[in-house]
Amino acid sequence: MFGAVQLVFWRKLIYGLLQCNVTGERDMNFVGGHGSIEQSYLRAGYNAPFTVPAKIRSRAPLRLGLAGGGTDVSPYTEDFGGAVLNATIDRYAFAFIEPSPDWKIHFVANDLGVEECWPLDIDALDGSNLRLHAAVYRRMVRSFGGGRPLAIKVTTMVDAPAGSGLGSSSALVVALVEAFRSILSLPLGPYDIAQLAFEIERVDLALPGGRQDQYAASFGGLNYIEFMQNGRVIVNPLRISRDFLNELEASLITCFSGVSRQSETIIQEQQRGMSARSAKTLDALHQLKVDASEMKSALLRADIGEMATVLERSWAAKKETAAAVSTSDIERLMQVGLDAGALAGKVSGAGGGGFVMFLARPENRLRIVQALNAAGAQASGAQLTINGAESWAAPILSS
Repeated sequence: MFGAVQLVFWRKLIYGLLQCNVTGERDMNFVGGHGSIEQSYLRAGYNAPFTVPAKIRSRAPLRLGLAGGGTDVSPYTEDFGGAVLNATIDRYAFAFIEPSPDWKIHFVANDLGVEECWPLDIDALDGSNLRLHAAVYRRMVRSFGGGRPLAIKVTTMVDAPAGSGLGSSSALVVALVEAFRSILSLPLGPYDIAQLAFEIERVDLALPGGRQDQYAASFGGLNYIEFMQNGRVIVNPLRISRDFLNELEASLITCFSGVSRQSETIIQEQQRGMSARSAKTLDALHQLKVDASEMKSALLRADIGEMATVLERSWAAKKETAAAVSTSDIERLMQVGLDAGALAGKVSGAGGGGFVMFLARPENRLRIVQALNAAGAQASGAQLTINGAESWAAPILSS
């Protein structure tokens, strides 16, 4: 049964939703329909519980950027609006939250081999080297927990190295926000989680980057995402037949270049070109936005050949946005893949390293993977996923 406070919250939430325009689209801030997520939440009079379950687990998927990457970066988005098309794959960022063993705050990043212990004081977290963990903790506790610190242990891991170009950092933030949403019993939907993750990375931490990764990780699936000039975000899930999804999976190859790149330098160069209204940069970004729409059309027509044409054109345009997008190693791997029979390829993410993706006829996939691996890369197929961020209670194991 709902308590009185929860009943008041849901009444106000439903009233707020009824005041919103019904457009058939999923809008960005659904809670109350006005102002920030936190303001709507607090206006509703909802007080989050502070009893932490035994252990909560969450995960958020990583993504492949198929088209439009770069048009989700400021100031291009505010000046022209952006559009991207991405697909989530079977690699994940995980976050686990459990009660602290000693009434302190513990952060553990298993994939990085880093463990930290802090006193039960939010301000003490300013010294954390696990900046994403600390930033999510601060935002969630201050905005939704009344500023009262939680004595918890937060453990994370990611199925890809940092700098992979698969949106791993943003997926980790989304997984952390989802885990906190669960332990605080917050009524937040995928738009809210994505927007919070974006604000934590781009505003609270001032990390350079775009907007697509947070929405991909929060929603999951194959999505055409539009970024409006007024800040609104529209996620359009693409309804693709199972037969064509199987064909697309059989045609995909992902290849880790062996180099984890720092995307900040590339993104900052792109942003300088945007701000200076560089014709070269803007023309390339305009083409990338067109390519996102054309990639969507090719997908809906189940046309792998046209997808490869768009992918090839997008890679050429992407390289025009910043000098460091491609490197000699990337170009070498690209040529190895093409010589082995790939139809087209491009870097996933900002470029400079990380993962390269290829489209190929399924009959040629094994030969291409073997050629890339022989060239020193780590190549394999990829499975597409449909679910976004999710959380669950860990089972209690018998001793």
